Amino acid sequence: MRIDELYQLYLQFPSVQTDTRKLKQGDMYFALSGANFDGNTFAAEALAKGAVYAVVDNAAYIVNDRCILVEDVLTTLQQLAKHHRQQFSIPFIAITGSNGKTTTKELIAAVLRKKFITYATEGNLNNHIGVPLTLLKVKRDAQMAIIEMGANHQREIAGYCEIALPDYALITNCGKAHIEGFGGIEGVRKGKGELYDFIRAHNGLIFRNADLQYLEDMAKGIARQVTYGTKNADHIGRPIMDGVFLKAALKTSNGEELLNTNLVGDYNFPNVLVAAAIGWHFGVSMADIKEAIAGYAPDNSRSQWVKKGTNELILDAYNANPTSMRAAILNFAGAILPSKMLWLGGMKEMGTEEKHEHEALIDLVDMYSWAQVILVGKEFYGLSKDYQWFENSQQAAEYVRHHLPQNSSILIKGSRGSKMELLADALPA
Repeated sequence: MRIDELYQLYLQFPSVQTDTRKLKQGDMYFALSGANFDGNTFAAEALAKGAVYAVVDNAAYIVNDRCILVEDVLTTLQQLAKHHRQQFSIPFIAITGSNGKTTTKELIAAVLRKKFITYATEGNLNNHIGVPLTLLKVKRDAQMAIIEMGANHQREIAGYCEIALPDYALITNCGKAHIEGFGGIEGVRKGKGELYDFIRAHNGLIFRNADLQYLEDMAKGIARQVTYGTKNADHIGRPIMDGVFLKAALKTSNGEELLNTNLVGDYNFPNVLVAAAIGWHFGVSMADIKEAIAGYAPDNSRSQWVKKGTNELILDAYNANPTSMRAAILNFAGAILPSKMLWLGGMKEMGTEEKHEHEALIDLVDMYSWAQVILVGKEFYGLSKDYQWFENSQQAAEYVRHHLPQNSSILIKGSRGSKMELLADALPA
């Protein structure tokens, strides 16, 4: 079946699902396959559960005329998403970066929704499956679309751009993340820079952090740029810490506008500033920008401030890399808080840099005095005799249950694979 023919079916049933466990009546089921599963085997189940069509790439699983045979289901999904994207003339904003892209995406969406019907990536559906699924959720009433793009190797962002066709772009930063796949910091910049490459080739516009010199270097040749930063930028601001919470003072023609946030840490300042800059660029009023940012509350273990009994936690356990770890620890060290504890999980995808980066992290931790330090994961094994070490978060959580802290402030930080949220769950409410 040709993509334009499949698209006509999608217009009749504009809800796509790849997981039969989440399938609803009227969905179109795409039988994606992976290393350990074959989505084709669930085609009959999908139809029985109410799917209107099942798109498969193995003829052996065609059970009736509601099965659509294609050469490759993933490629077809991506082609369908691109075809859908090409029906719109609205701004499509792409976001990538090593740190902060999901929080930034949520802040920008909150701001733009004050004026526009805005669709954005849900959660972190930002990979080769999530990007096309996000595009297919953009409805005809859309006035803005925000597409988050994650990557851990070269040419990944370039591929997503060919599907999403962004005309606006933002790289939050290029830090030490996914080093194993990118092959070092220069590889990270090259991989993330594929977004700039697409914008440069298509005369798009970027929003650039003027405080990061390497982004200026990466952006050479892009004619249309809107900059933000603490100085020498189109949009200038400064962070203000109110306890653990961030405020942002924005420079205006009438002085400064103060933005209140529910975000922890001054490392979130560029995320807030670019959300305000993008809102201003698209004509959102300052009053609406302030209200949107003040109303955004982080969730899903991303810089959350959580009360647990007599303790207060900064729960930042969704992701971690050397750059974000260092920023979180420095911010926590500088905060005036009682009985500060560090519960840190290992950083994943460090490749040959794993030992070096974890040793550097221990050196940073050693610079400050802590009420307690717990290290979790094989990555920290043997690196320090001064701190408690556990092989995994289950063991660490069990220890916490039997040694409950009181009246303490705790930073919980680690890569998603470290499952550090289990330590937070071990504390009584």
